[in-house]
Amino acid sequence: MPYLEKLDTVIRDIIEPAAVATDRDAVFPRTAIAALGETGLLGLVSATGVGGMGFDLAAAAQVVEHIARACPSTAMVVTMHYCGTTVIEKFGADSIRREIAAGQHLTTLAWSDMGSRSHFWASVGSTRPDGDAYLLDCDKTMVTAAGEADSYVWSSPPVKAAGASTLWLVGSKTEGLSQPQLFDGMGLRGNGSSPLSCKALRLPASAMLGSDGGGFDIMLGAVLPVFSVLIASCSQGIMEAALERACAHASASKFEHLGSALADLPTIRAYLARARIRADMARTLRDDTLAALAGGRADAMLRVMQTKAAAAEAALEVTDVAMRVCGGAAFRRDVGVERYFRDARAASVMAPTSDVLFDFIGKAVCGMPVFD
Repeated sequence: MPYLEKLDTVIRDIIEPAAVATDRDAVFPRTAIAALGETGLLGLVSATGVGGMGFDLAAAAQVVEHIARACPSTAMVVTMHYCGTTVIEKFGADSIRREIAAGQHLTTLAWSDMGSRSHFWASVGSTRPDGDAYLLDCDKTMVTAAGEADSYVWSSPPVKAAGASTLWLVGSKTEGLSQPQLFDGMGLRGNGSSPLSCKALRLPASAMLGSDGGGFDIMLGAVLPVFSVLIASCSQGIMEAALERACAHASASKFEHLGSALADLPTIRAYLARARIRADMARTLRDDTLAALAGGRADAMLRVMQTKAAAAEAALEVTDVAMRVCGGAAFRRDVGVERYFRDARAASVMAPTSDVLFDFIGKAVCGMPVFD
């Protein structure tokens, strides 16, 4: 596909050469994001009517997975941009949609509140009328590309309507918005994920995305499928990269006194075989989720919940195997395994966490209401 050719060029020339420094120095990949914008890839899922590429979720999954193999931090920024774009495409002004399509606007989600944490659908804080506008007060725990994105798809309690939340488009320069602290995490160190706060943040009625109180339906119906598939794709890219490096190390590392390589040991090969199977199982479920969504299957939402949890847990196992196979060498940064090991830890604790999803999936298979 032409977009993959463009992507591979950006990965080869910009993303991959900067990946180690992006992680080591916790530097937001601004150059990479700009390059993705210039090639039109930030507008991958934007409609052709506003100048975008008009591709679907399957294409976005390919893009995220390819990027994650080189730099998971950059892949996470792109993931959240595509999630935010999904909402803006449905409810945003054409002017913003055109900026995104042209690669001139980076957006992201700002959902998880300090008071509800991984229950991202439950907004806390306050939203109150102020003349013909509205004032928002709330604290977000972690926002990808915080302080770097041009806009945030922001959740708040409804103004008057019943419901769990209302969504807004908040410009990054809006007065009342602040970033209490910068990000210095264990993994995904370049994705700029940090808390954001808003105090008396004043928004016009036109900033509302969808209806008052309609945020929950948008979150679950429009964004969760995109988010889950793309997070799973990021985990998939991490697994592929870790396996590639572990296999290369096992093949190249020699027991000189025995005249054999690590890969000659049946135990090492068995570890790698199990990891390969685990990664392939996660990929198969991800691809079936895409098929279920495209075909409108009755089990589509179940697959959406399963794919994120399955890929996140698989990435934990696969990267653990990569560390084990490479042994003490895996702790060296130059081998490249430990970076993916750290980055793989994020997906299982990103809302909805694996534990929350297991509960949801358990309710679904028991015929119980998932959200009650």
